[in-house]
Amino acid sequence: MTTADTPARALPRTSENLLLAEAGEGTRVQFSGIVKDYGATRVLHGVDLDVAPGEFVSLLGPSGCGKTTALRVLAGLERATAGSIRLGGKDVSSVPTNKRDIGMVFQSYSLFPHLRVVDNVAFGLRRRRINRTDAAARAAAALELVGLGHLAERFPHELSGGQQQRVALARALVTEPRVLLLDEPLSALDAKVRVQLRDEIRRIQLRLGITTVFVTHDQEEALAVSDRIAVMSAGRIEQIGTPEDLYLRPATAEVAAFVGVSSVVLGVVAGGALTVWGQPLPLQIAAPDGEVDVFLRPENVRISSADGSGTEAVVQESTFLGSFRRTLVRTLDGALVRVQHAASDRVTFDDRVRIALDPVPVAVRPRT
Repeated sequence: MTTADTPARALPRTSENLLLAEAGEGTRVQFSGIVKDYGATRVLHGVDLDVAPGEFVSLLGPSGCGKTTALRVLAGLERATAGSIRLGGKDVSSVPTNKRDIGMVFQSYSLFPHLRVVDNVAFGLRRRRINRTDAAARAAAALELVGLGHLAERFPHELSGGQQQRVALARALVTEPRVLLLDEPLSALDAKVRVQLRDEIRRIQLRLGITTVFVTHDQEEALAVSDRIAVMSAGRIEQIGTPEDLYLRPATAEVAAFVGVSSVVLGVVAGGALTVWGQPLPLQIAAPDGEVDVFLRPENVRISSADGSGTEAVVQESTFLGSFRRTLVRTLDGALVRVQHAASDRVTFDDRVRIALDPVPVAVRPRT
């Protein structure tokens, strides 16, 4: 696992772009016991997070879990009730936003409609009293970095949504900040553009080696681009780890439920051993005896003909997803289970089948 004491990667060195020529090795970011209250309501409960220099960490969770509040505290847009924020080892808890040397990209593009693209990008440099010639050169370099050098003279209304968000990204990078903060920057875009820009952000982040904190509620985005992911729930970090750790080894039922797709079925723990429909399954984490909810990944459920082995079920629906199918079946005890299988294995509504479970460790929670 990447830690704050080991850089996430070896950083490239290149002089082909003004920004890349100055690329550093990133800045360590530390949340230490961050508490945030709004009146009598506590929204962050002692958040601790250590981001390595050059690392890409996502804050992932449902709406209202506190991820955007945590990002705003890091940016200096909100003042923590308790705890500290450190950048590069220096406590910046009392430092105003404009002195923290960060770049931030929001969900809304917030471009100036009356300024050309290049002037939008150069705006922050001009505010820092960088002379016009140098500001224009650095803005042009930033636009080349995001693939929009040919659109420098256009106005925002002449660009697509994805292009406008690239301009916002270039504007955040042009000042060469120590840390890049991304607050759900892709959620307003359509699916195809979202994937393209997501991959572009990751490519740029790797080339610059800039420490990046990315807020999203979209687990696919987080899994695709992150070195590590912090899953948040009710103002706390439930688990932090690599995408593989979170998906394959969720530490809590909340993480298992939120990361990836799972079916929840009834199981029984007796003597520390779990059974589901009479089949033994290994546990991710030891659980007390009794009835439990079991989280089954669709790729760990197999489907066979009605006269095969396994648990009887009836097909409710089957969806073609290109390289595979995802089929929903109902067992005799009423459980709805998703099964992922080869696209060539076709089933239809009301087919009677049997399902079997792969013997892989599963997450559980006591049934209430």
